[in-house]
Amino acid sequence: MERSLVSHLDLDVAGPASLCFAVAVAAGVPLTSERLDLLVDGRRVEPVEASDAHGTRLHLLEVAGGRVSLDYRAEVSGSAARAEVDPVDRLRYLRPSRYCESDVLAPTAAAEFAGLAAADLVPAVADWVGARLSYVPGSSLPTDGAVRTLLARAGVCRDFAHLCVALLRALNVPARLAAVYAPGLSPMEYHAVCEALVDGRWWVVDPTRLAPRQSLVRISTGRDAADTAFLTTHGGPVELIGLEVTATARDFRLDDHTGLVELR
Repeated sequence: MERSLVSHLDLDVAGPASLCFAVAVAAGVPLTSERLDLLVDGRRVEPVEASDAHGTRLHLLEVAGGRVSLDYRAEVSGSAARAEVDPVDRLRYLRPSRYCESDVLAPTAAAEFAGLAAADLVPAVADWVGARLSYVPGSSLPTDGAVRTLLARAGVCRDFAHLCVALLRALNVPARLAAVYAPGLSPMEYHAVCEALVDGRWWVVDPTRLAPRQSLVRISTGRDAADTAFLTTHGGPVELIGLEVTATARDFRLDDHTGLVELR
């Protein structure tokens, strides 16, 4: 499937700061073209590219301050290879994490999903989360985790994904969060989904059901939003003043969100 991806960010940086952008598609995604431009007060600068887990590509920049603008464009020409399964991942993605408090949610998970096999748990948990949460932009805080999301019964895509991940981990199914470009998403933004490890393969579920899984393009992968943020800053105050994301696909497919799908 051919997909076109665009990101634009504008930042006001009030003092010396370290910036880390995670907006480029993950390593291994086949590309026809790709370009990333960074400007500081209108002057082009070159970031340092670094690699994180699962092919996540980070672009690092040190700035003294000023207006920082990022433009990213990519044309995806096909599907990535199947996601690898690292033995350490089985352990890492069963542990509780900052935004996925699977230990706290273990009694809830056991009560709601007793008796289901792993292959059945993945869609059952995604359906359960989607039925109990309302998608409400601005309803959650950046510090909210899965427990607070469940109590609030509302959130955005990362909140849905965090709750799905936490419940699956509580049920002994390794699960992680993936940040993606999502053709068909409305409102258009960076999107977050859940991946679960069953029978040696990573399967993607989206409890928001806001975009077809078959069109998703991986950006970053990790335990939760702490590992997959599109922007991380240290140092001086940084204000995000502009964000635009566009993702389109040829041969666009509809998704009834039944069955198991890989993020490719």
